[in-house]
Amino acid sequence: MATTFVITGSTKGIGFALAKYAVSAGHNVAIAGRGAADVQAAASKLGGPGKAIGVATDVTDAAQVQALWDAAAKAFGRVDVWINNAGVANTTRPIVQITPADVRTMVTTNMLGTIHGSQVAARAMTAQGSGKIFNILGGGSDGEYFPGMGVYGATKRGLDYFTRALVKELAGTPVLVGRVRPGVLLTEGMIREAKADPAAFAKSRKILNIIGDLPDTVAPHLVERMLATDRTGSKIAWLSGGKIAGRFLTASFKKRPDLFAIAGL
Repeated sequence: MATTFVITGSTKGIGFALAKYAVSAGHNVAIAGRGAADVQAAASKLGGPGKAIGVATDVTDAAQVQALWDAAAKAFGRVDVWINNAGVANTTRPIVQITPADVRTMVTTNMLGTIHGSQVAARAMTAQGSGKIFNILGGGSDGEYFPGMGVYGATKRGLDYFTRALVKELAGTPVLVGRVRPGVLLTEGMIREAKADPAAFAKSRKILNIIGDLPDTVAPHLVERMLATDRTGSKIAWLSGGKIAGRFLTASFKKRPDLFAIAGL
């Protein structure tokens, strides 16, 4: 039986990779992003046994998030898995140099978007009798500091707390809640920031190539783990401590592809 996914921020990056794998595996997906043209273009690229629709959605607007649920439920009958993935990262500047506009965009998209999505999905899934909500976390969510990620990391740390609180508050309901740490991924955002600060990128390129992955590599693992999740509070992580250690230990004799060469850098 096909599972229906709603994935915010899914016109590119890990969101699109998750959608692509889900559709190829026979599941249905509602693609969501701010731009109507981008949403329709992304949905049209998905091929497989599953079906896809595109819904232009600004996740900072609660009414639009509700409309996203309504469109997916109308198209597919119900929503089984809601993934709050939409996010914005500006990670090349210290806190005092980030513009007010960039601060607002990161805080509203990353925080408000996930809160709105969780509220809408939790209410509707409780009413339909089942469902799963997964929040995509990222750098800083565990409290560790990374240069240039002060504001972005703060939003992700906040989302970790928010997700833990959601687990507690939805305990005893038919709604399962989970956290997802997708690892270090080569995305359009990472490429953009590498070009914006070539010097900083040059210093981190070697390490990023050791611990980084393409979204398409990671997506199957994440989707299958989400489908298999049967208890609330679960954490799904692509990069475990053991996997990171193993990559560094074998880096000198087991060369991995240069991710950034693939992107033309």
